Amino acid sequence: MDLLNTLVDKGLRRELPSREEALAVLATSDDDLLDVVAAAGKVRRQWFGRRVKLNYLVNLKSGLCPEDCSYCSQRLGSKAEILKYTWLKPDEASQAAAAGVAGGAKRVCLVASGRGPTDRDVDRVAQTIAAVKEQNEGVEVCACLGLLSDGQAERLRGAGADAYNHNLNTSEATYADITKTHTYADRVDTVRKAHAAGLSACSGLIAGMGEKDEDLVDVVFSLRELDPDSVPVNFLIPFEGTPLAKEWNLTPQRCLRILAMVRFVCPDVEVRIAGGREVHLRSMQPLALHLANSIFLGDYLTSEGQAGKADLDMIADAGFEVEGADQVTLPRHRADAAGCDSHGESGGCGPCGSAGSEPVAGAEPAEARTDLVAVRRRGAGTDLAPNA
Repeated sequence: MDLLNTLVDKGLRRELPSREEALAVLATSDDDLLDVVAAAGKVRRQWFGRRVKLNYLVNLKSGLCPEDCSYCSQRLGSKAEILKYTWLKPDEASQAAAAGVAGGAKRVCLVASGRGPTDRDVDRVAQTIAAVKEQNEGVEVCACLGLLSDGQAERLRGAGADAYNHNLNTSEATYADITKTHTYADRVDTVRKAHAAGLSACSGLIAGMGEKDEDLVDVVFSLRELDPDSVPVNFLIPFEGTPLAKEWNLTPQRCLRILAMVRFVCPDVEVRIAGGREVHLRSMQPLALHLANSIFLGDYLTSEGQAGKADLDMIADAGFEVEGADQVTLPRHRADAAGCDSHGESGGCGPCGSAGSEPVAGAEPAEARTDLVAVRRRGAGTDLAPNA
C-alpha cells in the first residue's frame, strides 16, 4: 500500500503524518491489518529494536476520588466494588514496588486518586519515593497524582521522581463529555508543569468509549505537540457501576490499528500498551508488541492483569526481550535532549480515558466480555501477595 510505504518513510525520518494519513490507518480493513502491523513494526524497531520496557503500578490511595471522570472506577459516585483505602505508608508502597522490580520492572509508577496533591501529600509521596529508591537500586519512579499546583513538580523532581504522568484522555472538543470537574486545559497545564520542572513527561489516552476516529487523531496530534517522552495507550475497562459500563466498542483488530496510528504519529516516543490490553486485545497481545515498546506488568490500579509470568512468556515467545535496567529506553536524540540519563527511560501511569459520543461508522458493537474484568483484590492495600 502506498499509504503504508509513505508512513514508514515518515516514521523513520520522525516526520509528522497528515491528519488524513492518520485517519486512513484507522480506516484500513481487516484484510490489510497484518500489513499495517508490519509497517508500524518497522518504525518501532528503528527506534526501539526488539526491547520491551516493563512498568509496575502501585496504587498509593484507592477510590474516594472527588472527580467525576466517567471512565474511572474510582470516580465520585462510582458503584464499582473496588478496593478503597487511604495513603499507603512509605514502607508498604516500597514493598509493593519491590515485587514489580523483582518481576523485571525497571520503572515503578506511584499513583494516587484525587483531583491533585496537597503540599502535605507531596511531602508524603517524597518520603515514598525515597523508600522505593532506597530498597530498589536504580529503579525509576514516575508519579501520577493528578493536577499539579505551582512548584509541586519541582518538589517532586527534587525528591527523586524521574517522571510525571497526566493523561490528556481525549480530544479537547469532547473532553467535557467525560469530565465536568476539571478541564482539558487543566490537564495540558499539568503536563507542561512537569516538563518545565525537568521531569520526563508522560501523557496518553484511552480508546473504547464510543469515540470517533477524528477524536483519536486529535488527541494523538495534541500529544505529539506536547512532546511527552511516553504515550500510554489505554483501552477502556468497562467497570460495572460506572457510567460507561456498557461501552464494549473495541475489537482486537481496532486496538491494533489504534496502536499503529499512535506509532506513526509518535515514532520515536515510548508507546505503552496500558490498561485494558488483556480485556480487548486478548490473544492478539503478542502482535501489539510489534507496535508498542512498553507494557505494564501485573495488575492495574483497580483491576487485575494477567499473571506476570504470562507477560514474560509472551514477550519471549513473540521474539522480544525485556529491557534491562542498564539500557536507555529512548533513542539517543531524545535522551540527549532531556539532558539526564533517567529521562532516557520514560514511563507513565494510570489508565485514563478518551471519549466522544458517536460509535465508529459501520462498526458492530463488540460482545460484552464482563468475565474478563476482574476487580483487584490483592497487592497494595491488602494482605495478599501482589501479581508481578
